[in-house]
Amino acid sequence: MILSGSGRILLIGSAVLLTWVLAGLRPAAAALWPTLLALGVILATRSALSGLLAGALAGAVILEGGDPAGAVVLLARDHFWSGLFSPWKSGAIVFTILLGGFAAVLEAGGGPERLLRQWAGDGGDRRRRVETAAMGLGLVLFFDGLANSMVVGRVARPLADLAGVARVKLAYIADSTSSAVACVALISTWIAFQLGMITEAFALAGRQVNPYGVFLASLPYNFYCWFTLVLLAVAVRRGFHPGPMGGHCRRARPQAAAGRDGVASAGEREGGFAAAAVPLAVLLAAFFLGFLVLGSPLPLLPLSRDKLVASFGSDAGPLVMMAAAALALATAMVLFPERRDGRLRPAGRAAAVGMRGMLGPVLILLAAWLLGGVMGDLGTADLLARAAGGIPILGLYPTATFLVGAVVSFSTGTSWGTMGLLFPLTVPAAAALGADEHGLVLVVAAVFSGAVFGDHCSPFSDTTIVTSISCGVTPHDHVRTQLPYALLTAAAAIVLGFLPAGFGFPAWVLLPLGVLALVLLPGMIPPAGLSGRGRIP
Repeated sequence: MILSGSGRILLIGSAVLLTWVLAGLRPAAAALWPTLLALGVILATRSALSGLLAGALAGAVILEGGDPAGAVVLLARDHFWSGLFSPWKSGAIVFTILLGGFAAVLEAGGGPERLLRQWAGDGGDRRRRVETAAMGLGLVLFFDGLANSMVVGRVARPLADLAGVARVKLAYIADSTSSAVACVALISTWIAFQLGMITEAFALAGRQVNPYGVFLASLPYNFYCWFTLVLLAVAVRRGFHPGPMGGHCRRARPQAAAGRDGVASAGEREGGFAAAAVPLAVLLAAFFLGFLVLGSPLPLLPLSRDKLVASFGSDAGPLVMMAAAALALATAMVLFPERRDGRLRPAGRAAAVGMRGMLGPVLILLAAWLLGGVMGDLGTADLLARAAGGIPILGLYPTATFLVGAVVSFSTGTSWGTMGLLFPLTVPAAAALGADEHGLVLVVAAVFSGAVFGDHCSPFSDTTIVTSISCGVTPHDHVRTQLPYALLTAAAAIVLGFLPAGFGFPAWVLLPLGVLALVLLPGMIPPAGLSGRGRIP
């Protein structure tokens, strides 16, 4: 529950008082307080930005011996300005803003709607075709999780109503292809934040790495995201509807398409196929060609694994990402459908709205960097490593990290806030416990997976709320019907993912086993009955 005004004042006053008390101790004795305060503020206010800033400021006050003015100077001098002008961090900010504008222009041009209508087609099982088309559109809109859930819901809802697809099923599809896709996409509004967190965490661990190389290495072990997409495909193709979803799907009947308040009709909004396909192709081509050409001194051809690894592991990453996003945005604006006031003017307005919408995530990114730097100065990770040093848990560390991340993200509703809290703790602590490079990659993947769990099913998540609104269902119904899928996926991610991976099992063994288990899952759960569980014919 979000605190009232008086409750917030009491919380702030208590936090300030305790921070000053702790400032009189040695910094190491208060090393955990900034993290605990950040988590408490996020829980109380549902604001990741407020929590991360509160934690960073509290840590700086402790480092400065209780001097608030000195704490502000410390944050600005040592952790804001010095980090902001590093190539990766400044590039991450510019890239995120540009891609936000790109997503908005693409959606406003109506290209995704045209793609969905073409894929849904005519004939056959219309309900399944619409569900499959909505899932496909979610996979195509890989570049932003929140925009993904909004566009899929808004665009697919009229077709879903006509085909008799339950709106909660559409919400499940839209939500499952949002954060899970953005988290594993090589280029998205998430990737800049992820690379920034990786850079910060490994620097705190005293290791110099290329963040993109670590991200690529973590992809096969991001079990929750991959298993989410697999279970989604199973649910769509085999009609698997566990828990309350079964009742909603049985009651769904074809109906006239409902109007979309505030949204132009399809005829007014819908752009040609090129309005969506060409900008996406430009984004991908510029991204990959940029890395291949600028990222490695080796000849462009022939392509090889070493060439790809060297390219994506180069320092050209920030420049390539910014250039690809800018080129894709320009292409989307040029191909924007002609309107009464021309083409570039409405496209420019859409881009401006999209860019402004990314200012919030950018501020969260900056606050997470501040908190991570302060926690490094306090030695928080070393404290945790010493506390766990006597327990032989290194093999269980990825599983524990995923579970903690899932609990934090579900409780707070913020995936980025969860990453901002956990990365500066888990990676340095694992390194201090003696984890090798592979072990640290597992921890990175576990943080990503745990953060996405909350985005997937927390009632406080912005993705959950936006998906509910765009699909025309209540957040309560969406969470109730989404949660069984999320819990099944989390169980598979632990039992067939992080737990065996922590003890040396490779991803190429675990991923096929997980896919097989999820494909067989509908046969293990009784068909839908009075409880509404299982499969719907």
